[in-house]
Amino acid sequence: MTMRQWWVLLLAGLAVCAVAPILSSINAPMVEMSRETPVEPRELNLVHRDLPDGLLVEDTVYLTEGIEVDERLLAAGKDVAFRPGHLAAGVRVDRNGRLYGTPQRAGTYVASVEGCAGRACDQDDLTLVVLGNVPWQPRELAFPGRTGVALDGEIGVDGGPAGVLPTFTVTDDDKLPEGVSIGPDGRVGGVPAAPGAFEVPVRICVAGNCAGVVVQLLIA
Repeated sequence: MTMRQWWVLLLAGLAVCAVAPILSSINAPMVEMSRETPVEPRELNLVHRDLPDGLLVEDTVYLTEGIEVDERLLAAGKDVAFRPGHLAAGVRVDRNGRLYGTPQRAGTYVASVEGCAGRACDQDDLTLVVLGNVPWQPRELAFPGRTGVALDGEIGVDGGPAGVLPTFTVTDDDKLPEGVSIGPDGRVGGVPAAPGAFEVPVRICVAGNCAGVVVQLLIA
């Protein structure tokens, strides 16, 4: 055997030794390797998922001591059911957001109100300002006008608690003459389309102390 042949045999032997472990690993049973990806935890906090930020559109209600409550909470979301409960002395809320009862003591009360839309719930602080019973009376309930000429009048209120604005609600819109409106601030405006004498029922509320009046519109 020549020196050249000897080197060839030596290199071949080394190659077999190197390949043997690789072949054995190929023939061995394969082990499945996988990287675990953690599953995102189930969302447990349902607050604000179906409700916008804040539960109530208005979070302050003005009431009068000794006058039965006739108010309703306005929720910022749709189909909100309120948790019934006690809000202040003599005042409670039902699941529809209706405030009921008769305030027993003047003062300012802050109560937590909870409402749910489906499984999503939210809370808001409601401030109830119970004022003393201060008598009030309406003024300027008759407004003359002319067809085709803009009206510019305002229903006024004398008395009532200081700093509290009255609200005005037309309880029968069909009684309004065509072209004329009475706003929630008591302003009478618009352009009458036809002459006539019109009597419009209006509900005036001052801190929950409400009364019905008749506004006369005399259009020539």
